[in-house]
Amino acid sequence: MKIAVIGGGSWATALVKLISDKGLGKGIELTWWLRRQESIEHLKKYKHNPDYLSSVVLPTEQINLTTSLPEAIADVEMVILAIPSAFLYDQLQELPEDAFQGKWVASAIKGVVPQTYEVVGTYLKNRFKMPEKDLLVIGGPCHAEEVALEKLSFLTIASGSQASADKLAAILESRFLKTSTSLDLYGTEYGAVLKNVYAIASGICHGLGYGDNFQAVLMSQAIKEMEYFLDQVSPMERDVNDHVYLGDLLVTAYSQFSRNRTFGNMIGKGYSVKFAQLEMNMVAEGYYATKSMHELLWKLKINMPILEAVYNIIYQNAIPKNEARRLIETFD
Repeated sequence: MKIAVIGGGSWATALVKLISDKGLGKGIELTWWLRRQESIEHLKKYKHNPDYLSSVVLPTEQINLTTSLPEAIADVEMVILAIPSAFLYDQLQELPEDAFQGKWVASAIKGVVPQTYEVVGTYLKNRFKMPEKDLLVIGGPCHAEEVALEKLSFLTIASGSQASADKLAAILESRFLKTSTSLDLYGTEYGAVLKNVYAIASGICHGLGYGDNFQAVLMSQAIKEMEYFLDQVSPMERDVNDHVYLGDLLVTAYSQFSRNRTFGNMIGKGYSVKFAQLEMNMVAEGYYATKSMHELLWKLKINMPILEAVYNIIYQNAIPKNEARRLIETFD
């Protein structure tokens, strides 16, 4: 199988490592698209990504490295998108409507396309006229950093087709990474978007000095809020206590590797949004997702107090402590 990974960040790097370890020389050909030629030159010379997971050594002599997106996807059977959702729309603009016809396209992106207020799967379906059987979502609970360190991790592969989900699950599974599959394509993707927003909320409350007891209540309310939303936008039988929903929420809200929690923690401690973004030098998907989800909730007339509190803080300059107090009054 010929596979293209699109993106140069942590997740893209971790996925390249996974696929390289599993399949190069064993029936898999890998193309890796990166935005900057300097990154490619560094990879060729030193065999590691200069900007993300730089301790990971990669067999770049066996990987086709390119900055041309049309070239990257031209002859491949599967495309894995791993670039921040805020930049996806612009990056894919150069591609024709039939660019992904006959290919599987998997999203490892945990965000909403801000220009269209759509999750990635919906955007791909509408923009490139893709059937759901060819769309996949790579869900958690999982951190790129732990995958790169080969710590035991779990992934859920969701698709509109069981056969498609099984195919990607088999490619990614390894001795330290276990995979499962789901047919909840849009629920998995929306859940991944929302957990980043809730991780910001968790970080804000930690920055304000709230303890573990409150965090437990906050996450209990968050999973209820997530379940309510998923039932509204994608009604089907699902158990939100499964690890792709609740597990991913917990690891993102509590982990030291969570950039969304880190971002929220800085806001809770008094940093401005702009300064927190500059200090992190990484994209917190929940920042963009919060605004997009707020717009979607307004259109659907759905009330989600935790998400609205995060929106008020990071977009309306509301005082975090005041929003936290108001939020507590909504807990049941």
